[in-house]
Amino acid sequence: MTEDYSLGTYSKLAETAEKKQQTPPSAPVAQPRTQKMNDELNKTTTIPSNRDTVVSRHHATSPDNDADSIEVVRKAVKLLGEKAATHRFTADEKDAIADIVYALRKKGITTSENEITRIAINYLVWDYRQSKQASILARVLERLNA
Repeated sequence: MTEDYSLGTYSKLAETAEKKQQTPPSAPVAQPRTQKMNDELNKTTTIPSNRDTVVSRHHATSPDNDADSIEVVRKAVKLLGEKAATHRFTADEKDAIADIVYALRKKGITTSENEITRIAINYLVWDYRQSKQASILARVLERLNA
């Protein structure tokens, strides 16, 4: 049986993951804390004045959630990417990806910079669709635009 992934690949994969998650979350998701980065090495947290209880930002740590994300990303990356795209990376970003490719190759795992980039993109898309404003993507973009 072949599935048509030409339109809505992420939607179909996200729906599949959502169907597997039939149990409601144990606690309501609160708004993430406001955080301020002083420099690249030292991060400080600005505590809100109302001091409300905040749900851990590590929301995707349950084994079921991790398994769902891995399966959704695996299926998406397994499909051959047909659309060409150009992205600009810093030298450090490019070197870091090359280091990962090299380290994995030494362990017998064949991968490429393209595959690692696609895994990252697919994970960010999945996480955003699952968590919206609590996702890594939304939180980083919020800080970039602050």
